[in-house]
Amino acid sequence: MQIFGVDIGGSGIKGAPVDLDKGDLAQERHKVLTPHPATPEGVADCVKQVVDHFGWTGPVGVTFPGVVTDGATIRTAANVDPSWIDTDARALLGERLGGLPVTVVNDADAAGVAEMQVGAGRGRRGTVILLTFGTGIGSALFVDGVLVPNTELGHLELDGHDAEKRASSKAREDHDLSWEHWAEHRVRTYLAHVEMLFSPELFIIGGGVSRKAHKFLPHIQGIKAEIVPAQLQNNAGIVGAAMRAAGHQAR
Repeated sequence: MQIFGVDIGGSGIKGAPVDLDKGDLAQERHKVLTPHPATPEGVADCVKQVVDHFGWTGPVGVTFPGVVTDGATIRTAANVDPSWIDTDARALLGERLGGLPVTVVNDADAAGVAEMQVGAGRGRRGTVILLTFGTGIGSALFVDGVLVPNTELGHLELDGHDAEKRASSKAREDHDLSWEHWAEHRVRTYLAHVEMLFSPELFIIGGGVSRKAHKFLPHIQGIKAEIVPAQLQNNAGIVGAAMRAAGHQAR
């Protein structure tokens, strides 16, 4: 069975059909740049470009970098245009895609669902936290395999700042930090704070940096929880979006 997944990020919008039996992309993903400003209309046009690239005519799962309630309504928009707030994204995208059934889910929650089902968290019980490091920091919290949605732990306060302003991948680039310095002084401090609050057994590190885990994970010391990179790497959001869409279609 195949469902289409789209992952909306602060810098790019990417998508592909997902083979749910294999838990991976069925075709090579297609990516376009996120428009700036990232308004609802502009982003919807880009989602349509990605879906149309494959000639897709079935259900579509779409991630969004913010709080999503009821699989439709956007409540926060830290890394896209604030006009997204209170937008019915399901209705907007469904209309733009010619009436295709659309499911919308928080981006990190989608990545977490994929990693817990077919990736680094498969079969793990207890408390597991996936963190995506990119334009911001997304989070997905699981307790005995059950998702606690929309946690948004990237907005915890860290050293007087939003944590993602200090420890995201974009912060590393903006401040021209080495991988070692970023890992030792920014990511480790952030993980220690999250660990103090939630005492997870496992951290899964996702987002684009998961492809380069060897450059920074060895430099994160003093964390009690196990720390592993996301197995699906930066495709986890696409796969998880498709999984959530398949779940909605089955209801």
